[in-house]
Amino acid sequence: KSQGCEFPVVIMPISGFPPMLATRNLLYTAITRGKKLVILVGSEERMHRMIDNNRIDERYTGLEARLREVDMGRLL
Repeated sequence: KSQGCEFPVVIMPISGFPPMLATRNLLYTAITRGKKLVILVGSEERMHRMIDNNRIDERYTGLEARLREVDMGRLL
């Protein structure tokens, strides 16, 4: 819930969480949110696995369907 926000300090645990969550994007987001200091806590091996995990799954939020409904409403 920190999209677009910055924080003086970010502390990110890098430990056992599902591989689908342990992505390069998550690590990048944590690092870029820290304005002055970023602390990664965990194993270097897991950090490297996150860096190597560039898998991005498509999200099924329903947003596309809602936008299409709004667009169709304007056409009617």
